[in-house]
Amino acid sequence: MDNTGLEHLPAFITSLAIGLLIGMERERNPAAKAGLRTFAVVALLGTLLGMLSTAMDAPWLVAAGLVLVGILIVAAYVNAPTPEGDPGTTTEAALIVCYCLGVAVWFGYGTLAIIIGVVTTVLLYFKPELSGISKGMKRSDLLSILQFAVLSFVILPILPNRDFGPYNALNPHHIWLMVVLISGVSLAGYVALRFFGQRWGTPLLGIFGGLVSSTATTLVYARHGRESGEFMPLTVLVILLANLVLMVRLAILGAIMAPEVLPRLLPMLGAGLSFGMVVTAYWWRKLAAGAALPAPEIKNPTEIRAALTFGALYAVVLFMTVMLSDYFGSRGLYAVALASGLTDVDSITLSSLRLLAQNKLLAQQVVTAVGLAVIANIVFKIGLVLFVGGAGLAWRCASGMVAVAAGIGLALWLF
Repeated sequence: MDNTGLEHLPAFITSLAIGLLIGMERERNPAAKAGLRTFAVVALLGTLLGMLSTAMDAPWLVAAGLVLVGILIVAAYVNAPTPEGDPGTTTEAALIVCYCLGVAVWFGYGTLAIIIGVVTTVLLYFKPELSGISKGMKRSDLLSILQFAVLSFVILPILPNRDFGPYNALNPHHIWLMVVLISGVSLAGYVALRFFGQRWGTPLLGIFGGLVSSTATTLVYARHGRESGEFMPLTVLVILLANLVLMVRLAILGAIMAPEVLPRLLPMLGAGLSFGMVVTAYWWRKLAAGAALPAPEIKNPTEIRAALTFGALYAVVLFMTVMLSDYFGSRGLYAVALASGLTDVDSITLSSLRLLAQNKLLAQQVVTAVGLAVIANIVFKIGLVLFVGGAGLAWRCASGMVAVAAGIGLALWLF
């Protein structure tokens, strides 16, 4: 097909498929002034003008085509106004995107154009669901997203990416990157807790709460368990689930920060998760049907003050880990793990993974430090439940928490 022009046929077929996909969705909308054929033609027009602009060395043709599409859209809506209350801007924007995707296909971005076309169709199709989520957002939810954007796209880029201080242990850019990572994981759980926790049932409150903060979830539901005895089985289940999710959270952090440690880290976390799931399953079977707990009011995980606090804690733990490991070897690392794990497991996990990436720690040392931090954290949470929720709730929760600690301890001993 060379030298006949047909060698370019795959590009036009790709554009046609993108236009038909988006147009098929718009065809279902009675208010839309453009449907299957219009979107297909616009996508083909983009590819055609892309080809001609290359052949004629006239890039202005692509811009002229975009202006032409805009004029046609305006003319269509002037001659046939949309129904009252529907300005039709979504279809207009989709037509412009479709034209641009056709151009992108010609210039060799076919795979990316297909992905964007599919995403565009999904956004158009799920308009009711997306609108419902948007309307259901509280001011605090939007504030969480905006604060995460500030943490990620305003503060992170301006921090220097080089090592400072004794042992060259402190890198401002990397420290804040860890803040962004933890805030992102926590924000995902926070949003899920807001939108789906109460709707999908009490057990998911524990799962989503564990993604935000297993310690905060334990504290919140320990109060519920003390205030009402009828909530006791549910409270136990939520607390245990939140602490099981901690194992998953740490595995995610390990996969992101240092995938090479996973063959050693996953058996330990998996053992803790498996042992804990056995006891959790027992409490699940005892769960009273029809009971429900309210969604907990957990503090915004992306708040600037919370981010600064975690960043400072992470920097301190990182420095102490390097210093004590230099003076006392692995014993110094494990002492820091036990101390920091009492209140926060993420900081010692991230600092250990960071030092592993710098070849300052061995993989087994990292795994042992994380395991000790989790065990220390479990001890702290049992004491927290005892103090806040009382002895009855504490021994019930302790059964699952001790099972997790036993699984981790056994894995550390065997491996």
